[in-house]
Amino acid sequence: METDVAIIGAGFGGLGAAIRLQRTGFTDFLVFDRGDEVGGTWRDNTYPGCACDVPSHLYSFSFAPNPRWSNTFSSQPEIWDYLRGCVDRFGIRPKLRLRHEVHEARWDDHRQRWLLRTSGGDHTARVLICAAGPLSDPAIPELPGVDEFAGTVFHSARWRHDHDLTGRRVAVIGTGASAVQLVPQIQPLVEKLTLFQRTPAWIMPRRSRRISRAEQAAFRAVPGAQRAVRAGLYLVREGMGLGFLHPTVNRFASRLSLRTLRRQVADPHLRDKLTPRYAMGCKRVLISNDYWPSLAQPNVDVVTAGIDRIVPDGLVTADGVHHPADTVIFGTGFHVTDSPVVRRIKGRGGRTLGEAWTPSMHAYRGTTINGFPNLFFLLGPNTGLGHTSVVLMIEAQLRLVVAALRHMRTSDIQAIEPTAEAQRRWTERIDQKMAGTVWESGCESWYLDSTGRNTTIWPGFATSFRVRLRRFRPADYQVATAGTTPNETEREHADAV
Repeated sequence: METDVAIIGAGFGGLGAAIRLQRTGFTDFLVFDRGDEVGGTWRDNTYPGCACDVPSHLYSFSFAPNPRWSNTFSSQPEIWDYLRGCVDRFGIRPKLRLRHEVHEARWDDHRQRWLLRTSGGDHTARVLICAAGPLSDPAIPELPGVDEFAGTVFHSARWRHDHDLTGRRVAVIGTGASAVQLVPQIQPLVEKLTLFQRTPAWIMPRRSRRISRAEQAAFRAVPGAQRAVRAGLYLVREGMGLGFLHPTVNRFASRLSLRTLRRQVADPHLRDKLTPRYAMGCKRVLISNDYWPSLAQPNVDVVTAGIDRIVPDGLVTADGVHHPADTVIFGTGFHVTDSPVVRRIKGRGGRTLGEAWTPSMHAYRGTTINGFPNLFFLLGPNTGLGHTSVVLMIEAQLRLVVAALRHMRTSDIQAIEPTAEAQRRWTERIDQKMAGTVWESGCESWYLDSTGRNTTIWPGFATSFRVRLRRFRPADYQVATAGTTPNETEREHADAV
């Protein structure tokens, strides 16, 4: 089946792309997703306590405000409901191809089309938008003996709701965002909870509250009221970015976090285990009011020794201690810098995106990649944020995508991709801006790839990213018109980034 634009993924990125295309006159598109409903990360992560750590009014599309948010920080069910509502509100359900996992997307230079092989059939498309998302494929460490474990094992993103944790001995591996949310929820239920921690997290208080019915009514009735709140949150969150770009600014926040830890955890030995010893922001900063208090309960042990192996009735750590368990929950995050989708996308000459991104990811403006014509990658290299909403970054990228498609339409261009030189200059500028930021302070995190390079986070404010993507720069791209293939032309554009 032929379509003009194929979109992989039906989370925030894919749905945002579909809605933006439809609203700007590009109506020939299809959205492919392996799930049986839209939602992406917010469909898959249903663990107890799952919620967003970005304010609700910012973690939503600017063109689709939601006056019915019930809390200043929304829970997973509410965000998932919002995304499903957007599908119906903008009438894009007929464009969805659910239960269509994309096994391969291959560029055909002769036909100048993307050839998609999916679990629901084959398709061709002129343009491919990859919106698979960085938090879509769970990362599970390869621990010896896991296959011999006699109990139940699952990842937090594949929560087993049929497995009652009441009275069980549960081992939770990992202390990232998922664990910080789920541990306080399951701790009162279980007989014993053993938390395996490699590195303690910086945690700030979760200053959330319910949004009153009066506020919701005002958002519905007063034009601009919700936009004003969103604008205020945007400015506040942008200000928080200073602490990531200039680590010394975070000293006050670090003291606040440690003061909260001292107040919530009386045991000095446990408190020492939970005290971070790296610059705040080097790893993801988490928000919670109940995580540390839950770890101080008598049925919880925090283990900092490395896991040596899993045995049928528990786990054995490197110090030889056996920790009994009948349930193991991995809260170990996702494949971010090594997402499986990059091995399925093949550009010119059959080269996979994974090969092009070995050992490090590169993309011009985080969106387009040399050697991969007509491919637009949402939330690509260096488009993440540590202080505000990634939805802002997605919308900035979508403006660039639409501008590129309009240029292609008006100029009779069949294929477009960034020049190697433009991509190189962009990458060099990113690396230069990264110097001196908190991400260069020496700690290990999932922001870094195998070379130690930060290929995940944008080293700046959301505003600066949006400004840089505001205009489409034809001179930074090589093109193909009908019957030709792209030929790269080296140019010098000092203002490209």
